[in-house]
Amino acid sequence: MKKAYFNLILFFFLFCTFIFTPHIVQAQVAGRENPRQWRMAFERGKVMFRQKDFGNAFTSFNDAKRLKRTYFESLERNFIDLLSINEVRRMGDSLDWVERYINERHYAGAADALEELYYYIPRDTFNNSAKAALEAFGKLKDFPDAEKWIGEIYFVEGEWDLALAQFQKAHSLNQLNEEPDFSTDLLYKIAHIRRIRREYNEMERVLLSILKSDRLWTMSQDENPSGISRSFIRQAMTRTLTNKGPNQFILQYRYRNDESNEAHRLLGFYYYLSGRHRGRAHEHLMFSFLIQNTVIIEELRRLRFDYTFIDLDNLAVEINRNPQLSEYALKNEYYKTAYYLAVCLYAEGNTSSALELWGFLSRQIPAGEWRNRSIAQLRSPYLEPAVEMP
Repeated sequence: MKKAYFNLILFFFLFCTFIFTPHIVQAQVAGRENPRQWRMAFERGKVMFRQKDFGNAFTSFNDAKRLKRTYFESLERNFIDLLSINEVRRMGDSLDWVERYINERHYAGAADALEELYYYIPRDTFNNSAKAALEAFGKLKDFPDAEKWIGEIYFVEGEWDLALAQFQKAHSLNQLNEEPDFSTDLLYKIAHIRRIRREYNEMERVLLSILKSDRLWTMSQDENPSGISRSFIRQAMTRTLTNKGPNQFILQYRYRNDESNEAHRLLGFYYYLSGRHRGRAHEHLMFSFLIQNTVIIEELRRLRFDYTFIDLDNLAVEINRNPQLSEYALKNEYYKTAYYLAVCLYAEGNTSSALELWGFLSRQIPAGEWRNRSIAQLRSPYLEPAVEMP
């Protein structure tokens, strides 16, 4: 009889423990299962996308969004439950005191919530504020990567309006998480759609926004401790290019900014082909040409520590014998950039430097169309007609 009574009390105690501490069990489930679920759904969507199974990819990305939101909402609830305890509320906004309380009282759900939060957002950014930590959970519920991939599905299917809306949504969500590379990639996609839709003013605006992160391009006299203004730097670079030619220009200057290269290149083409070849097109193409050559020279020096730039013809030999550099030149329209830079130089009366660039291109069989155009320019220089208007 006593043994049965004891077993009944033990069962009642265990039952109450289970009922009144669900947050611990939930946290363990959330912490062990949900992360794998939303990450696996996201990766599965990418695999399906690459297999051109766009319908199932779309479903997987939406599943990933839902699972991630559910997961972080559960962590947020665990932390809110902890902050709602009267004893904790009396501690004020100190994250240090909240963490000490969690450790002393063994609140596993809240501990898991903070551990996951700190994995994505450094603790120092909260300035010891429990309120700031709670607000941060809201940022983690969104899934800008999944939104971007959904945009990619719309893009390959030619749904420009839907793709644009998705990329803009992903960009707005990403601004909360502050991932610069991801944000820049989205801006390029948005600019590409604007160009497809012939919305050139919007395309220009987006590309110029990318260049705000280009320190050399945006440098002003007040921001530069040396007191050298942006216009002075550009003028010095332009003087070297126009007076001493492209080979001396590459010998004298180096500048690498992979993120801004495409924006400079596209703006250079756009300004030239819309009739604004003087100044604006020249400067952007000059920056793009310099960045591309800097990337190529740095890669050659990485492969051969004793490599020294001699001239563009010598550099082209190295490009042509290296598959990676050849692919880079093709992807970044290296020869087209050089061609239109030469046309800009010619349009501004710098015939000697223009002829030097066209001469270089005329000797490069891989340059294809731009080699043929350069040969024609050497025979009888002319300005390319405007073909795109904003």
